[in-house]
Amino acid sequence: MIPATEHGAASEHLRPPEPSDQELVRAAKQGRADAFEELVRRSQGMVFRVAQHITGSREDAEEVTQEAFLSAFRNLERFEERSRFSTWVTRIAVNAALMRLRARRGEEARVLPDDPATSLGLAAEVADWRPNPEQIYGRSELREILTRALAALPRHYSTVFLLRDVEGLSTAETAEALGISITAVKARLLRARLRLRQRLDPYFRREEAQSTSSGGR
Repeated sequence: MIPATEHGAASEHLRPPEPSDQELVRAAKQGRADAFEELVRRSQGMVFRVAQHITGSREDAEEVTQEAFLSAFRNLERFEERSRFSTWVTRIAVNAALMRLRARRGEEARVLPDDPATSLGLAAEVADWRPNPEQIYGRSELREILTRALAALPRHYSTVFLLRDVEGLSTAETAEALGISITAVKARLLRARLRLRQRLDPYFRREEAQSTSSGGR
C-alpha cells in the first residue's frame, strides 16, 4: 500500500499541466465553452479592476466586464493571437469603460499630450523609488493610501500605472491594451511614478522617523 504522502505526491505528479491561454483560445475557437470559461476565470479580476478604475463605479465596472467578455466571445474568431487573451479583452474593456464614462459625463474625456523628451528626463528621479509602488500595493495597510493617491492622478496616468505596475503587464501589453504607443506608456508611467512618489514621500518620511525613533530606544 502506498503511504498517503507518497500517494498524494504520485497523484500530483500524474496530474496533467494546466493548458496555456493560447491552448484555451484555440479550444474555445473550436467551440469548447469550458475553455472560454477558463479564460474568463483567469482574466476577469484584472478586467474588472481596470473597468472600475476608469469608471469609478462598481456597478458600471460589472456591466463593462460583462460587455467586454461578451464582445470577446462574439469576436473570438477575429482574435489573431498576437497578444495574450487577457491583454486583448482588457483593450475591449478599456474602450467600453471610456465610452460609458463619456456618455455619463456627456463630454469627451480630455487627454493631455505626452512629451517623451520631458518625461524621459525624469527617469533618474524615479529610478531610486524605495519601496516601489507595486510593493506598496501588496501591503494591505498601505493599499488604501496608494488607492487615494492613484485617484488623485489624471486617469490616463493612473490607468497606465495600474496596468503596468499593479497588474504586471509588460510595456508592450499596456500599450496594446490602451491603444497607445510604447513611448506614450513609458512617458505616462514615469510621470505617474513621480507624482505618486511626491504624494507618498511624506508618509514614508514619517514611517522612517518612527522607525529611527523606536530603534534609538
